[in-house]
Amino acid sequence: MTNQVTAGSGAELTENEVREWLVGKIAHRLGVTADQVDSDQYFDEFDLDSTEALVLSGELENWLGFELETTALWYHPTINELAGYIVEKQRDATAR
Repeated sequence: MTNQVTAGSGAELTENEVREWLVGKIAHRLGVTADQVDSDQYFDEFDLDSTEALVLSGELENWLGFELETTALWYHPTINELAGYIVEKQRDATAR
């Protein structure tokens, strides 16, 4: 899943696709398998330092093709919540 998915590309993401991408990236960074990453766990409980969190955010924005608000992880603090927010944000952008 390294292809960029942009809001205007017509390829709308599902929550599951975003969730799988996030779980895969976090699992890789932590050196664990994807099934060891709880998508309801708070991001700050994954033991990612601030640099790793910034890198993850940048990779996510590159994959999505649009920027997220700097507060996105604060207001959507789990993988499941962030995945839902991203899909909603993309849906809103394509509706315009």
